Amino acid sequence: MKILIINGPNLNLLGKREPEVYGDQSFEAYFENLKLKFKEVELEYFQSNIEGELIGKIQEVGFSYDGIVLNAAAYTHTSVGIGDAIKAVESPVVEVHISNTHQREQFRHVSYISPNAKGVILGFGLKSYELAIRSFLE
Repeated sequence: MKILIINGPNLNLLGKREPEVYGDQSFEAYFENLKLKFKEVELEYFQSNIEGELIGKIQEVGFSYDGIVLNAAAYTHTSVGIGDAIKAVESPVVEVHISNTHQREQFRHVSYISPNAKGVILGFGLKSYELAIRSFLE
């Protein structure tokens, strides 16, 4: 099984950015733990702050991977293009968020990703990624 985790803007700053919301661990360190936990899965990771690069990566792997775990971050609430890319590919996508976006600002309550995603996991911290991977294994 081959799964790609895609992180959007500012998630490269995990461990430094608003630790009260996002925790104090970098995603790279957490990703190493995921690879150890899911040895039977070929896990890959991609991060970009650029919307077009996220769309390009979804299109690149969206016909050959078994799944995509996507945290589009702020683009979740603004990018029709990312939503359309998910709709266009065959690989199922699980939308994840570290925080519970429904407990945050009103504009974060809308997702252009959710209508085209297999499922949505939010509010469980970095464990949201683990739950998303498990959803592909069951």
